[in-house]
Amino acid sequence: MTTDVAATPARPQAPARTAVKRRYLMCRPTYFDVVYTINPWMHPEVPVDHALVTSQWENLRATYLGLGHDVEVIEGAPGLPDMVFAANGATVVDGKALAVSFHYEQRRAEAQLYADWLRADGIAVTDAVAINEGEGDFLTVGRRMIAGTGFRSDLASHAELAEVTGLEVVTVELVDPRFYHIDTALAVLDDDNVAYLPQAFSPASQARLQELYPGAIHVSLEDAKVFGLNAVSDGHNVVVASQASDFIAALEAAGYHPVPVDLSELLKGGGGIKCCTLELRPAPTTS
Repeated sequence: MTTDVAATPARPQAPARTAVKRRYLMCRPTYFDVVYTINPWMHPEVPVDHALVTSQWENLRATYLGLGHDVEVIEGAPGLPDMVFAANGATVVDGKALAVSFHYEQRRAEAQLYADWLRADGIAVTDAVAINEGEGDFLTVGRRMIAGTGFRSDLASHAELAEVTGLEVVTVELVDPRFYHIDTALAVLDDDNVAYLPQAFSPASQARLQELYPGAIHVSLEDAKVFGLNAVSDGHNVVVASQASDFIAALEAAGYHPVPVDLSELLKGGGGIKCCTLELRPAPTTS
């Protein structure tokens, strides 16, 4: 006599993910230090290991190159210890850039240095009127921009962003000062999907993100606090904080390829992988 055994349901197969070659701008951490406090992560009384900072930054750069991406380097400047966080230098979409206007005086001199570099690279740069902090608060998801406000970038800057890029701009409000830029609370995974920390956003913004990205990965507070969401993806490979173990597992389950990198010394300045990385998106090619 045979006994029927119920078949175990097959686990849904994760969709195939495709990597797209990227071009990044990074700033060498020659002058990185923590000498003032402009976010909750900064504690000037805690010393910075400058040799470790350089080693971690060089490893991040080598990781991008190893994945087949292009990496340009802008040199830092004395007296600008946060210039290493290149994502705050501009927002570049379709070969056009919206320059930045920093909230805090300590960083304002960085804006011109980044704008000058971009113009020298052949990118059309529009000067900012309202305060915005570049890709810290403006994230490109396909043909849509998710724009953060609440701590740094002014709401008025979102209209400037829409005018420069010609893309739909969706405003979301940040509510937790530990996650003062959107790139600390939301990671772009590909043109259609994101990961984020729900409680970093207002209830209305959580509802909007759920509507736009019902398949998004929700990340724990523990992984967000090690800047797991301050990640960089090429659509398949996700360069992510090595300490964000649960997020790494979730990425694998969703068909992405996590590439863990330790940038813990730069977290002393309130920055991580994405903070160190400005994407230079070229103008669309025409055939």
